[in-house]
Amino acid sequence: MIEKAKIEQLVGEKIQGTHLFLVEVTVTTQNAISVFLDSEQSVTLEDCIEINKFIEANFDREEEDYELSVSSAGLTEPLKVPRQFTKSLGKEVSVVTGDGQKRTGTLVSYNDGAIELEILKKVKLEGSNKKQQVIQKEGISLSEIKSVVINVKF
Repeated sequence: MIEKAKIEQLVGEKIQGTHLFLVEVTVTTQNAISVFLDSEQSVTLEDCIEINKFIEANFDREEEDYELSVSSAGLTEPLKVPRQFTKSLGKEVSVVTGDGQKRTGTLVSYNDGAIELEILKKVKLEGSNKKQQVIQKEGISLSEIKSVVINVKF
């Protein structure tokens, strides 16, 4: 079986100093390898082809057969690595916590331990009969988060 760490090392070497960064590598017991890339700019088809060819050049199919897929991290996939969070600052995201609660708001900050959202809520202000929209900031520890997904609007 091809080792995940070996693929991560190869991809890391190839993309070092480029606009690309590695999000995830998966390797199944049947040697189906999936490599997911991201970038602050965009991940092109040419980027994926180049990484694919580089990986293939470092393995011998005669020695060990495998299936290889290199792609960009999908728009609807959860954010997984720090660079994805920092590149998504200012975007609307949906957060699902470990206890199943869902929050939607603008991602305004990220650090190694937490994220902060600006959430638009309707609240009844003192001295007012009607609820008014206000922006509240809410910090959520990464240990409490099950997933964070960017809300894509067309």
